[in-house]
Amino acid sequence: MKINIVAICVAAIALAAVVSSGRISPDQRREKARKMASATLAELYSLQPASEGVIQKSAGYAVFDNKGTDLLFVSTARGSGVAVNSRTSQETFMKMTSDGAGLGLGVKDYRVVFRFDTPRALSQFVNSGWDSSGQADAVAKAQESGAANSGAANVAPGVWVYQITKNGLAPQLSLHGTKYFKDDDLNKKKSRTELAGFAD
Repeated sequence: MKINIVAICVAAIALAAVVSSGRISPDQRREKARKMASATLAELYSLQPASEGVIQKSAGYAVFDNKGTDLLFVSTARGSGVAVNSRTSQETFMKMTSDGAGLGLGVKDYRVVFRFDTPRALSQFVNSGWDSSGQADAVAKAQESGAANSGAANVAPGVWVYQITKNGLAPQLSLHGTKYFKDDDLNKKKSRTELAGFAD
């Protein structure tokens, strides 16, 4: 009986996310992701001024807005974001998801900023996705020394992560088996028919 209740709750959360995302057009979702990323970076730069320089000089970055829910014995998280190639300004819209065991009832909202030091690290994240469950450093302490990386956790070669919560920059990063992958719907190129429609 308990398992059935948990399954129903998880299904309801997933359905709500689908319905919510379906209310706005792909263009609106892309613009929403851009505005979220811009606001998140501005907040990060305010909280950790040294981060601005290293992100601007990096090969690229990715920003995600996560909404996590702990319901009974199950914790889930769904979010979206955008990865940007610093050299070409190319955007790749992405999703994130996480499911795991949890206890309690509540909602956890936070944002995550990835910084990629090399083009290879960025390309691997964007094209192959990323699953923190396979990373030994998925739970890492933010750097306490070195101004350039202060406030960031090194989770893979050339990959640094900042986590912002309602209390500010988190000193302890925990990704809890989160997966990041491309949002195929938002990365589709407009068809000739759609482009013709815009021209009318």
